[in-house]
Amino acid sequence: MSLFNSIRSVLAVVIIACITPLFSLAAVMCLLVFRATEETVQVIPRIWARWILALSGVDVMVEGLDKLVPGRSYIFMGNHQSQYDIFCLQGGLDWDFRWLAKKELFDIPMFGTAMRKSGAIPIDRSNGRKAMKSLAEAAQRINDGCSVIIFPEGTRSVDGALQPFKVGGMVIAIKAGVEVVPMAICGSRDVLPKGHVLPKPGTVTIRLGEPVAVAGFTLKQKAELAELLQQKVAGLLAAG
Repeated sequence: MSLFNSIRSVLAVVIIACITPLFSLAAVMCLLVFRATEETVQVIPRIWARWILALSGVDVMVEGLDKLVPGRSYIFMGNHQSQYDIFCLQGGLDWDFRWLAKKELFDIPMFGTAMRKSGAIPIDRSNGRKAMKSLAEAAQRINDGCSVIIFPEGTRSVDGALQPFKVGGMVIAIKAGVEVVPMAICGSRDVLPKGHVLPKPGTVTIRLGEPVAVAGFTLKQKAELAELLQQKVAGLLAAG
């Protein structure tokens, strides 16, 4: 990495740490004081993410939006290689969606409040009963017309290889009954691999596949659905 890019990376990390609480406060204020809706307040995290991408020198390209029906709710399921997946999707994917995130993130001061108030859906994985309740609540939110993004691998891939899909996201999809959009995120690991702190400039491509209908699947077939969607994402990754 050149000296210029090294300095920019350090500055980007410092500025991210500074602006994230400010953007979180802005979102909370808009929701509580100005009575903004969940949908309209999404412009704040979108601007936040785009600032971060610009500071880091990261460009985002999205392929396949033409495969989606405007206004329809979907569950987006994709690979997870980097923390920058969050920024790339938030700033680059032009779709109204909410995050499905582990409950611990909602405990972060101000940031967690902003997530909760803006419609992010917590998943409690502390025990089986709470996890199933969280999955049912998430499915209900989607039934009510909310699109969500899920990383079914459960965690970031260390080496970039696609990991097996966990069935929790499949339970949500089957309960909600909406189409699932397989999604490949290409290039984010080059920007910031797991275990690294300083991002590098680069281009990230978000590739969307044809929506997959889940209406014919039962909960007993959740492992089959997980395998099918993993194959779809693997094909999208290989297409690049």
